[in-house]
Order: sequence, then structure tokens, then C-alpha cells
Amino acid sequence: MTDHDHDHDHDHARTVAPMVDEITDFEVLEIALRELCIEKGIFSADEHRRFTEFAEQIGPAPAAHLVARAWLDPDFKELALAEPMTASREVGVDWLEPTGFGTPSDFTAFEILEDTPTLHNVIVCALCSCYPRPILGNSPEWYRTPNYRRRMVRWPRQVLSEFGLELPEGVAVRVQDSNQKHRFMVMPMRPEGTNGWDEDRLAEIITRDCLIGVALPKPGRTANVITDTRPAVHPVD
Repeated sequence: MTDHDHDHDHDHARTVAPMVDEITDFEVLEIALRELCIEKGIFSADEHRRFTEFAEQIGPAPAAHLVARAWLDPDFKELALAEPMTASREVGVDWLEPTGFGTPSDFTAFEILEDTPTLHNVIVCALCSCYPRPILGNSPEWYRTPNYRRRMVRWPRQVLSEFGLELPEGVAVRVQDSNQKHRFMVMPMRPEGTNGWDEDRLAEIITRDCLIGVALPKPGRTANVITDTRPAVHPVD
């Protein structure tokens, strides 16, 4: 073999190295903990698969229908505010599923926060990323970032403005901090221009961001996508 051939083989070996996505420390921890739980018989691999499939298919549609139904039915609204777990089952969400006893991170006290003409609610988890997943689905990436978590509790109006939500001075902002024992969801006010709409049509404009409190429902806005935000400019100390 010539020196040229040796160099060529060496270069080829570098270019065909297997491409493996980088794995985070959290993913390593999850894999280790999952395998240990399966080994100890806490749950089986099949049970883990079924729960993973369940978690991946949930989304904010049930919550949107809950709010839309509350807008249309005063009795259901009263139920939703007084017994939100019962109201959740009315729109197809049983917080005990799929395990039959809930999960440590999700089966907790649940409260629906009602917006009024003088009060706007927004949810956050200042400590980590607690979120009502059974009824809202998986949390958006920005909700889990330290930037959102630490700034929302200090400068809520500025952060809301970065989502494009400018509230009048006469509207107070209440930031509700989720934790291990409590989960929250916002019930925004019904917007003007929706008279005569049925539940399905109303539910289309109640996006995930509205249910978190960083947006307001508006006719014509139906996309449940991560809202584009602009950078903060000179946060108030």
C-alpha cells in the first residue's frame, strides 16, 4: 500500500464515522431511571410505551372546548370554576388516565383562572416547568426557559408585550405560579364579534397561548403555534 493509499483510507475513515445525535444529560438520566424502574418492576416496558404514546397525542383542544362551552353555558362555567376536574371529564379529559391513578407530575389540584374586564391571568412555573399537560398537552419550549420563568414574575407586562399582548393600564395582571401540587389554566373572556358562534367555531380561536395567558382569543386567529416574540429592550430593574 502506498502512502497515498494509506492517507486516502485514513480520510475515508473520518468521513464515514457514524452520525449520532448528541444526547443531553437529562436524556441520559431519563434512560437510566426508566431502565431501573423496569428492572425493579415498578412499571413494564409496555406500560411505559403506552404512556409515552398517550403523552404524545394530547393537546389543547379539550381545554379550548371547555372554555368555549363555558362561554355558551353559564351552568357549565360555574361547574368549570368550582369543580374543574369534573368539567375536564365533560370534555373527555380524565386526569387519572392512562394509569388509573394519575402521575406524580400531573395528578394534582387543578384550578381554572377566569379573566375579567379588570383582571388578566397568566401562568408560569418559576421553579421548573409545571404545566397542566392532561388538558393542555405538552408545554411549549419557551414556557420551560429560565428567561420566561424568571422574567414573567418580575415584569409581566413587558413580557406580555413581547408576545404582542398590550393590556390597558386599568387591567391588573395576576401571575399564577404553578408548583408540584397545583396546576392552572386561564379562561379568557369571550371576544366581541363572536355572537351566534357554536362551540366548535369558538374553540378554534382559543389557542394554547390564550389558555396560558400570553394571548387573547380573536376572530381569525386559530393557529396553535409558538408565538413569535421580540427581544426585551432594557428590562426595568
